[in-house]
Amino acid sequence: MKGGPFDLIIFDYDGVIADSEVLNNAVMAELLSEIGLPTTVDDALATYLGKRWLDCEAIISERLGAPCPPGVRDEWTRRCHDRARRDLTSVAGFDGFLAGRGERRCIASSSPPDWIELGLRRFGAHDAFAGPIFSAAVHVSRGKPHPDLFLYAADAMKASPERTLVIEDSPTGVLAGAAAGMTVVGLCAGGHIRGDHPQSLVRAGAQQVFDSYADLADWIADSPQA
Repeated sequence: MKGGPFDLIIFDYDGVIADSEVLNNAVMAELLSEIGLPTTVDDALATYLGKRWLDCEAIISERLGAPCPPGVRDEWTRRCHDRARRDLTSVAGFDGFLAGRGERRCIASSSPPDWIELGLRRFGAHDAFAGPIFSAAVHVSRGKPHPDLFLYAADAMKASPERTLVIEDSPTGVLAGAAAGMTVVGLCAGGHIRGDHPQSLVRAGAQQVFDSYADLADWIADSPQA
């Protein structure tokens, strides 16, 4: 018998480890408005949350009725990195959740590795994720909501989907984890949570939704041992 319900915990990054969703989407809204596509932060959150840039770019081009202008991605990246170096914080309770956990862990995110590395080093959490960072921008051809990234990460970490827990904050990510056959929970501890967001995670397939890491830790502790 194994000592806990899960062998591997896969963390999404933005909105689960880094409280970065408002920052990222505020920059997105600014840039899109500048190129002639008026967008609010809430619009950006509703449209682009949880998606990799390649998929965001396709949506932008469709809405513009023309290709997304060259340089938008680079400028978005530059502004996000500049603000993150000054303002980015981790999601409340993240450090405490990691303390004393025995499961293997990894990150599987739509964001590129350099963005994730920036935050982990800023939070002093880089050593907590000693394994590889799995990125839909690098490792798979199809991003979330397809299951490819989570399946790739579990295979690389030598864990079965049935023994893997995914922590997500976006419906797009929840759909991906559920399609991978993993246990998926929604975490609503970030500053971007609005209105019926918890309900949207349930509709996407989250088995449980938590307002805090402390509640998530209690749920894992109370889950049946396998």
